[in-house]
Amino acid sequence: MKHLLATLALGPLLLLQGRYVRRVTPVLPEPPGPRQGRSGTGPRLRLLVLGDSAAAGVGAATQGEALMGQLVQALMPQFDLDWKLVARTGATTADTLQTLAAMESERFDVVVTSLGVNDVTGGRSPRRWIADQAQLVSLLRTKFGADRVLLSALPPMHLFPALPQPLRAYLGAQALRYNTALRAFAMTAPGCAWVPLEVTQDRAHMAHDGFHPGPPVYAAWADLLARQILAHAGAPLSRGDPPQAH
Repeated sequence: MKHLLATLALGPLLLLQGRYVRRVTPVLPEPPGPRQGRSGTGPRLRLLVLGDSAAAGVGAATQGEALMGQLVQALMPQFDLDWKLVARTGATTADTLQTLAAMESERFDVVVTSLGVNDVTGGRSPRRWIADQAQLVSLLRTKFGADRVLLSALPPMHLFPALPQPLRAYLGAQALRYNTALRAFAMTAPGCAWVPLEVTQDRAHMAHDGFHPGPPVYAAWADLLARQILAHAGAPLSRGDPPQAH
């Protein structure tokens, strides 16, 4: 109810601020570098990182400094890591569902997602967004055989320097609602875990656009994910051919 009242009361101002932010915020490119490969030694682990501009590494100079590169570096001492990045700037959860539906079936042991910021800015309600997330997890299981899906939390949008007030507080409150809903969903969805994203208020840790993570944030995020993956490494990680698409 509070969110609805805020939307009604502040709607015209929020719309103007949103247009202003899009006009003045630098558009950063997705960093160059490989988006799939095989690295390391040990038991085989097939890893997919999936999602939006943060998954794609925007804010880092190279993929090596981004989430995928730092996660590969953290895991390759323990695993024969077969990894792939499927991410695009601006992607919503619905966009990502379409991307997965168009992909060939293959098996992944662990999938890491980074989704939600574009759903927040697009006005998707938490209830509908969680329904999208449920479809996403179901597709990852049936088409891609994912044993473990790590659902990354939305970043604290109320701390984004690029956003003026009251837009920052409004989007931050909605991101918090998303995170509350996502955490509850992960607790009831078999094989899923919610991974919090801890970001300090130090602007030096963010990209210069004031909206995306910088390499220090990507490093901390990759460390949290690696710990989650290692904590569940006792289960069999390689089970043959990809499942048939449903």
